Amino acid sequence: MRVETFEEEDGTVVLELAVADDDYGKVIGRGGRTANALRTVVKAAAVRERRRVLVDIVD
Repeated sequence: MRVETFEEEDGTVVLELAVADDDYGKVIGRGGRTANALRTVVKAAAVRERRRVLVDIVD
């Protein structure tokens, strides 16, 4: 897994998770539960910092 961070013009931080094809299903989880949980935790941390963060998972 590789994580790249970008900041958009409006101040939004984008975390791009590059995942190998073999691990893609594990990161997404059954019905997207793992990915949604990951996004929830990241957004909760971002709220404490008064930031907006998006998590994108790419293969």
